[in-house]
Amino acid sequence: MKKLNMKKKNEVVLNKKPRWKLLHQYYNYTGFYKFVGKSLKKAILPVILFLGALFAINEYVININSILVTVTETYSAAGILAVFLASESIFLGLVPPELFIAWAGKSAMPVTYLSLLALASYLGGIISYWMGKAITKIPAVHEAMESKMAKHIKNTEKWGGFLIVVGALLPIPFSITSVAAGIINYKFRYYLMFGLLRFIRFYGYALVIFKIV
Repeated sequence: MKKLNMKKKNEVVLNKKPRWKLLHQYYNYTGFYKFVGKSLKKAILPVILFLGALFAINEYVININSILVTVTETYSAAGILAVFLASESIFLGLVPPELFIAWAGKSAMPVTYLSLLALASYLGGIISYWMGKAITKIPAVHEAMESKMAKHIKNTEKWGGFLIVVGALLPIPFSITSVAAGIINYKFRYYLMFGLLRFIRFYGYALVIFKIV
């Protein structure tokens, strides 16, 4: 009888664990932290190389600042934003956002255009989400995408919102995460809420790297 009571007491203590501790245990056990660490290692090096190449070219080859100024004077802001929106949705983040953030920095209204870029990226994620939903309705495309994105879909099923948060904040393809969220039918209202963190990433990059904000 005493053993039974002790067992019940232990169960009560376990059940009283804070939610954040239970979540931490779950994400640790399922390998979420390792996944984020590996993804960052893979993503940070290309970003550093890209930025390093930009600065080196600007310093020793051709003045990129003047090119960006020329681009802002030659092409309409609407056209550039449309290209970025397509990149962040249909082309699954093909063009690095840093290039567009640098463009915003040389525009007449840097903070305004930076905000529009962040909005375009957010909308691009939403389009990608609905692309994922649409894919599930076309069996042949669904099978092909599932085989190519199997790992990402599995991770999204396991970690859901946290993976969307990571995709929004860190240099991990946000568009691909959004497609996977659509494929697994992740709740749209939660996707919209977590996706808003995309704005923080753009303002953070602009502040730390390009000193725009």
